[in-house]
Amino acid sequence: MPEEQGKPARLPAYVVRNRAAWTTSNEQYTAGSARDSWAAKRITWGVWKVPEDEIKVLPDVRGLDIIELGCGTAYFGAWLKRLGARRVVGIDVTPAQLATAREMNTEFGLGLEFIEANAENVPLPSASFDLAFSEYGASIWCDPYKWIPEAARLLRPGGELLFMRNSTLEILCSPDEDVVGEKLIRPQKGMHHNTWEDEEDGGKSTVFHISGSEQFKLLRDTGFELLDFREIFAPADAVDHPYYKWTPVEWAKKWPNEEIWRARLRRVRKGRSSSALSPTLSPAGRGRVQRRANKER
Repeated sequence: MPEEQGKPARLPAYVVRNRAAWTTSNEQYTAGSARDSWAAKRITWGVWKVPEDEIKVLPDVRGLDIIELGCGTAYFGAWLKRLGARRVVGIDVTPAQLATAREMNTEFGLGLEFIEANAENVPLPSASFDLAFSEYGASIWCDPYKWIPEAARLLRPGGELLFMRNSTLEILCSPDEDVVGEKLIRPQKGMHHNTWEDEEDGGKSTVFHISGSEQFKLLRDTGFELLDFREIFAPADAVDHPYYKWTPVEWAKKWPNEEIWRARLRRVRKGRSSSALSPTLSPAGRGRVQRRANKER
């Protein structure tokens, strides 16, 4: 249970590291690109801006209470608010990203809400939202054995979780000091996180990724049922991204470099007490999650 009052929990080292990396990224790229992203008329996904109206993975968000875990400059939350969401709350640990998000929110007048917090430990009540989502936010910068149970806690029964992350194949083909290549570099067994150093400024960041089978298990153990899963390729007319350069576009035209997962929190069965409304793990699932979460403290 997160600390809703009093002194906030101490941030793990990887969160502090990633906050520093995103402070730099905000200065170099995301602050400057935020206005165009907020103003975009068409919802798109990921590095290659794959149109939502082509892949059709979003649920109907009209009237929903939505939380974005790792919102960055919050352009995706802005898109969902325009689609008719009742409430959109953005959570992010990087003050510079939130400052840009707040500036855009004032300029566009969409009424989003923002909280500076670690998405693994959100200072909001349980069962408060209908949809939790993350497009390259908590989905890769937070420990999945912490942020996914936290998303389950925040969702109402029957609520949905939607997130985009790197593909497993992309991570396996990612060397320490070069762009993604066509050889398997890393073992899949036991994969959990990697810490990379930026060759330009020397800063470090930690990216989390568990295998597809482990992701399925974690979602199931946390009370979710899978609704959809997509592997995303770069479109035929895509070009290399001007800032996110570690995956060459020609690679992503041949192999998927992104994944979208959509899951629903199981509803409480009839006859159960009201205390069961807060999502909990089975003893076996709880043990697996705690063991993996303890690996990175």
